[in-house]
Amino acid sequence: MSVETKEKEKVTIRVATLADVSLILEFIKALAEYEKLAHAVEATEADIRRDLFGENPRCFCDIAEANGQPVGFALWFYNYSTFRGRAGIYLEDLFVKPEARGLGAGKALLRRLAQRCMDADLGRLEWSVLNWNSPAIEFYDSLNAAAMEEWTVRRLYGDALRALAED
Repeated sequence: MSVETKEKEKVTIRVATLADVSLILEFIKALAEYEKLAHAVEATEADIRRDLFGENPRCFCDIAEANGQPVGFALWFYNYSTFRGRAGIYLEDLFVKPEARGLGAGKALLRRLAQRCMDADLGRLEWSVLNWNSPAIEFYDSLNAAAMEEWTVRRLYGDALRALAED
């Protein structure tokens, strides 16, 4: 899939390959830096290799390129909506390099995921956004993405996850 942008740069979306492992980790670290969470990144290339390209992939990744150069990524996985009675896609990470923002890469990545949903008769595409990230929120609003204001994300990890598992 490709999209012509205002700047006449061609943005293409491709499925990530094993050769992209270090690039994907670079994007994850850049996203974490942007979100002021660089200290929280524990992922390694081995983790990415195992979970995206191993025997039993647990998630998937698309790479956005502008004029043949990687400028962003979308890392996603399938989820399931019991209310809709069908699977969907959960977008874990969407990131476009700051210097490439405005070229249409973010929209092209989301469009590709929306197309995947339509092609596979999936029920929805969803993701989370940090409350302070107004540029991202404005972008998502421009796509008519609904804010799930009555929902709060909850998470178990680390010691709390271990404690519940061992309880």
